[in-house]
Amino acid sequence: MDALLSRLFSTEEEELYILDCMAYLMVFMAACTFIALLFENVPYGRYSTSKYGLQINVRFAWFVQELPALLLPLCLLLRASSSKTSLLPNQLLIAMYLCHYVQRLVTTIIGKAVSCIYPFLIRGGKPTPLASFALAFVFCSYNGFMQIRYLSHYAEYPTNWVTHPCFLVGSVLWFVGWIMNVQSDHILRNLRKPGETGYKIPKGGMFEYVSGANFLGEITEWAGFALAGHSVHSAAFAIFTTVVLASRAVAHHKWYLAKFEDYPKSRKALIPFLF
Repeated sequence: MDALLSRLFSTEEEELYILDCMAYLMVFMAACTFIALLFENVPYGRYSTSKYGLQINVRFAWFVQELPALLLPLCLLLRASSSKTSLLPNQLLIAMYLCHYVQRLVTTIIGKAVSCIYPFLIRGGKPTPLASFALAFVFCSYNGFMQIRYLSHYAEYPTNWVTHPCFLVGSVLWFVGWIMNVQSDHILRNLRKPGETGYKIPKGGMFEYVSGANFLGEITEWAGFALAGHSVHSAAFAIFTTVVLASRAVAHHKWYLAKFEDYPKSRKALIPFLF
């Protein structure tokens, strides 16, 4: 991998410049996405219809579209020759990133064996449009490369960074968000019993306060990651995630209110008691 990238970039300064440009482009795309989502929901799940073209099995789509977010970084790390991967701040930040996608895609069995499970735990679910699947696949590849290449080769932190307030607060935020995300996914996966169809009101955990508890968890995760990482690359990821998931939370909240007459009126869309 390093040999291939060395052919693409003549110097490390050039590659770092490209990584910076990728981050700024992601921020620009977040702004464009924000405007687009004011007029149209992301066509997936309950918002998916045949008008968006070819439909793909939801389990297959979830598995394949997020796979590059884990496999590409692992390839970069396994072939990395940079000393940055031996530094504790870099290692912890890389672990934060990978832990999210490990939870989403794999579970560790007896330390080394892995089994891809998250997509296959999905019960029901409408097919995913090809366009949404393709965009998600591209984003996961793009972001996975940007985050891990920067952290494994270019990120430099003070020797005491792991005790810096930004890192400590960011790490706590990441962990709280990760726990919230895991719990919310568990609640959503178990809304339907085997053989059941249709939608139900999620209950328990942060769903008692917001309709988008899973989205709030993931936004909190990457906000913490950005604070701990202290880079334009991690910040761009947090901004893009917030734009997309906040829109989904609002759309879900409106849908729940319209669908269920007994939906709890005290619940907010994304931020408890506020929004």
